[in-house]
Amino acid sequence: MSLPFSGPRRSRLSAAAQLILLLLVALAMLVPLLWLVSTSLKGPAEDIFTSPPALWPSQPSFEAYRRLFSDNPIGTYLLNSTIVSGLAVLANVLFCSLAAYPLARMNFRGRGLVLALVVATILIPFQVVMIPLYLLMVQIGLRNTLWALIIPQAATAFGIFLLRQSFLGVPVELEEAARCDGCTPVGEWWNVMIPAARADLITLAMFVFIGTWSDFLWPLVILDEPELYTLPLGLQQLASSFSLDWRLVAAGAVISILPVLVVFIGLQRYILPSAAGDAVKG
Repeated sequence: MSLPFSGPRRSRLSAAAQLILLLLVALAMLVPLLWLVSTSLKGPAEDIFTSPPALWPSQPSFEAYRRLFSDNPIGTYLLNSTIVSGLAVLANVLFCSLAAYPLARMNFRGRGLVLALVVATILIPFQVVMIPLYLLMVQIGLRNTLWALIIPQAATAFGIFLLRQSFLGVPVELEEAARCDGCTPVGEWWNVMIPAARADLITLAMFVFIGTWSDFLWPLVILDEPELYTLPLGLQQLASSFSLDWRLVAAGAVISILPVLVVFIGLQRYILPSAAGDAVKG
């Protein structure tokens, strides 16, 4: 005689409970985003502070988005953020992989010390180095330039450590085969390590893009000219210029979130569980 809720039936109930829990957590995470989109779509005549609050706009309108692009240099802010984030991603992928390869594969005196010093910099808050970095940018004439936003993000300790760990998981036989084919160390890095670490490279690119795209403090410190503002600074100007018109602010926030969603959705299919398999297939 079988007990109630035992065996396969109990397993199905457990899976259903987990699914319901995950759906509730996902809904809780999506509510702020849905509320943001709803606020941006509410028409000028609609009260956005009603009680109880209305999640769905009674008079949907794109007036806030029209005013956002017609009355504000939002296109310039988007272009600046795209340039800074794109170049920061490319620089990180290049420099972090170049630094991680010798730390993972080459034997030289002091390798462990170098790695420890690199990892230790992760513990240093950016606020500690912000003033020396600002003075350095002023001395080399990069203040009020987009390069002042790109160069500090060109390589990260997290990226070096992440790619080193990825390179350590690549079979040595792949490098030996490439060496037999006449590859130089640079050729091994490009033809073996880079394809093998594709998943971690894309993960690093996503982290750098999101961090650079949403950065507010450093652009606020280093930039004074509005035509160089990135999107977070532009949204801050938007809020103060229009006396907190929440429809415009919500529309600007939605516009700032969309590129991050596009990048994540577009790149997530390239993140594979097995990184070494790419190099084997290549």
